[in-house]
Formats: sequence, C-alpha cells, structure tokens
Amino acid sequence: MSYLTISQISSLLFFSVLFISAHAARFEIRNECSYTVWAAASPGGGRRLDPRQSWTIDVPAGTAMARIWGRTNCNFDASGRGHCQTGDCGGLLQCKGWGVPPNTLAEYALNQFGNMDFYDISLVDGFNIPMVFGPTNGGCHNIRCTADINGQCPNELRAPGGCNNPCTVFKTNEYCCTQGYGTCGPTRYSRFFKDRCRDSYSYPQDDPSSTFTCPAGSNYRVVFCPRGSPHIEMVGSKSQEK
Repeated sequence: MSYLTISQISSLLFFSVLFISAHAARFEIRNECSYTVWAAASPGGGRRLDPRQSWTIDVPAGTAMARIWGRTNCNFDASGRGHCQTGDCGGLLQCKGWGVPPNTLAEYALNQFGNMDFYDISLVDGFNIPMVFGPTNGGCHNIRCTADINGQCPNELRAPGGCNNPCTVFKTNEYCCTQGYGTCGPTRYSRFFKDRCRDSYSYPQDDPSSTFTCPAGSNYRVVFCPRGSPHIEMVGSKSQEK
C-alpha cells in the first residue's frame, strides 16, 4: 500500500480548493432602498444591509434550489434571534431555511443541464421589495421587478409590508397551491403580478416566460430597490440590531 506524503496531500488540497473556487459563482447583494433590509440567502445565511451597503457570497457550482431575498422591519438581539415583518426565516438573522411570505425571491440553480445556470425572480411567495437580478457579465438577461406592487395590491392579498400571492391566502388548487398542481393555469391574481413584472414567475407553472439561462461560471448581482423603482418607505421600520 502506498501512502501520500504531506507535500502531496497539500498539493491535492490546493488544487481542490482552486477547482472549487474557479467554478463557484459570486453573488453581490446590494441595498439601494432608503431603509434597512436584512438580506437572506439559502445557502449563505443573512446580513443586515443599511442603505448603499452590500454583501458578497460565494456559492459552489452545482448548487440548486437556492434563493436570495430581503427581509423588512426586523429586530434581532445580540444572539441573532428576533423577528421580521416580511421574509422571516425562523426568527434567525443567519437563515437556515426559507423565508415566510410575502417576499420577492431571486432563485437560481448553478451549472445544471448543458453547463448552464438557471435563474429567475419569483413572485410565487408574493412581493415585498423591488428587485433586479442578473449576471454581472454581458450577454445574459437582467430580470427587473420594480413595479409598485405593494401600493396596487388587491385588498384580499394585502399583508403588512407586502403583497401576498393567492396561494398564501386561499390555499386551493385553482391557484396551483396543492401538490401536483393538476390543470391549474393563470388567474386574475397571477395576471396582476405578470402585468407589472413581465419576466417574473407569477404562478408555479409560469416557466416558459420566466426562467433565464447564462453559462456556468457567471457571477450575479441582486439589487434591492434599484434606480427607477418606486419609493417605498417601510412604515414603522426600525434598525434595531443590538
């Protein structure tokens, strides 16, 4: 039996780290809102972002079913426990799961079929913060969802700090809420979202016009409240993170 020397092990580790980092995607998450946003990422955790602050995370190639979102009106103590009005993830600053609707989602899967990344903005969990999401390299599509959805939200979908998707409110198959979805299709509520954010998922079977691709190895940027989005003040917002 042959054994690796320490130098050989070190070389293998070096090239393994080099390989992983070369294929990882870097995500810059930036807050251009006039209020504090507590950014959340799965995988990635969470970070408080005051206006004009940013947070960068590196995500390994092959990561799928991943998402980034913003939380509003949060209060966390010194241990990172607390609560957010929208997007809360188990009362933790460092998210370990997904957020509670309503929340605007940047979703992605890296290095999938055909060595492509797949990404979208989803309103299937509703809307809370205007968002732009896309690659930082040229040649791929940037998705923009910056309409005043909170201000125009139908009364039955309104929620503190955001606008719910109908599944959150009605929980019926008509809105593709049950497992398997059946024969559900667009509704007047999904059209409300689609009319305002043409490139975003408005209901779970809205794939053809809502999923975009970019070559694997691309880097990405998520911007909350990008320029040109409506000015939305978080009423009662408190930047209290001890």
